Amino acid sequence: MERGLGIGIKGVLDELMMEVIVPLYHPQLPRWLGVRPMAGILLHGPPGCGKTKLAHAIANETGVPFYKISATEVVSSGSGVSEEYIRELFSKAYWTAPSIVFIDEIDAIAHKRENLQREMERRIMTQLMTCMDESDQIMKPVDVGLNSEASDSRPGYVLVIGATNRPDAVDPALRRPGRFDREIVLGVPDENAWIEILSVLTRNLRLEGTFDLAKIARSTPGFVGADLAALTNKAGNLAMKSIIDSRRSDLTREPKDVDHFEE
Repeated sequence: MERGLGIGIKGVLDELMMEVIVPLYHPQLPRWLGVRPMAGILLHGPPGCGKTKLAHAIANETGVPFYKISATEVVSSGSGVSEEYIRELFSKAYWTAPSIVFIDEIDAIAHKRENLQREMERRIMTQLMTCMDESDQIMKPVDVGLNSEASDSRPGYVLVIGATNRPDAVDPALRRPGRFDREIVLGVPDENAWIEILSVLTRNLRLEGTFDLAKIARSTPGFVGADLAALTNKAGNLAMKSIIDSRRSDLTREPKDVDHFEE
């Protein structure tokens, strides 16, 4: 298990470069070398800490197809339908590979099996593990040259990313090499990560004068990414309110001031 605490999304992407991003860019390379790429990543941390943003960032970095499902929606689909939905999703992911499957709130369908109360839940869990295990067969080495088209004649690499606020509820059978090879804990960012997040969130804002992101970071202890996004949005709304209050007849856009972040 590794901690992404405090290093920000860019730092996590840098750490995953060789094991995840390169195989998604060049899926024929690990197959040619006989190396099994990482099958899955389990992200866990409190709500709003950036789990979904990190999954999207990996997809944006590589430009591969991205399939997102909510585990709670899968469970609510009903017996038989849920398993078929998972099969169809992974089938599409494998045949458009390299690709990413992102399962939000994965603990809803991946409870520890001794805690599963319904047969439907057991079937969903079994189906998910079966689909993830298919990548071991698909990614077996091929005795061809690195640049040969034959190396791409079969479905390719699918990375599965799961996100949960309750990692202890996830069945250990999923939290093993070959399924979720890597676990990354995303927690409350440190000051440097706060500054990084704020710099992204305020990139398109019309800021006036000296704007001290470090000061804002220090004044928001305990905030996660979602909290900082809400803060930035509120500052923008307060700026609009100030403009309207001062010039109701003139809605010319004015720069935002740091004071709006402190309100």
